[in-house]
Amino acid sequence: MQVTVSGKNVQVTPALRSHAERKVNKLLKFFDDDRRPMMASVVLSVERGRHTAEITVEIGTLLVRGEGTSDDMYASIDMAVDRIERQVKKFKTRIQKRLQERPKGAVADGAVAPPREGDEAEAETPRVVRVKRFAFKPMTVEEAVLQMELLGHDFFVFTNGASGEVNVLYRRKDGNYGLIEPEY
Repeated sequence: MQVTVSGKNVQVTPALRSHAERKVNKLLKFFDDDRRPMMASVVLSVERGRHTAEITVEIGTLLVRGEGTSDDMYASIDMAVDRIERQVKKFKTRIQKRLQERPKGAVADGAVAPPREGDEAEAETPRVVRVKRFAFKPMTVEEAVLQMELLGHDFFVFTNGASGEVNVLYRRKDGNYGLIEPEY
C-alpha cells in the first residue's frame, strides 16, 4: 500500500513516519484478496497542544477515514487506525450479510422521494466557507450506500456506473435512502 505522511504545524520525524506506515499497513490484512490499488494519506497536525492524526485509506472506489486526537501523536495515530479498523470490520460484515440475504439477480430499489418545498429564506444568506474537489469514481448505488455509511455522511455524491451520470444519495428522516438522478 502506498502511504503518504505529511504534517501541519509539526515536523514529521522518521520515527513518526515509520509508526504511521507500520500501523496503516496492518489494515492490509482486511484486504488480502483484494486486487484494487490501495493508497493511504496520513496528515499529522498539532493545534493548541492537541495532536491529531487524520488517516484516509482509498481502496479502489472505497474511501475510509479515521481521526484520532490526544496529547500524544503516537496515540492519535493508533486511535485513527483503530477507528478505520472498526469501520472496515463493520463494512465487511454488512457486505457478507447482504450477499447472503439477497437473492441472485436482485436489483436495488430505485424509488426516489419528491423534493420538499424549501422554507422561507433567512434574513442573512449563508456563505460558502469550504470547497472540496475530488474525482468521481463510477460505482453502483449499493456501493454508494456502503461508502456513505462508512464516511458517516447524510448524503453522498457519486458517478452511477450504470448510467454514467452524477447522482446524489441521501439519508431520509425515516431511515431509508433517497437517490437523486438529474435530467438534462
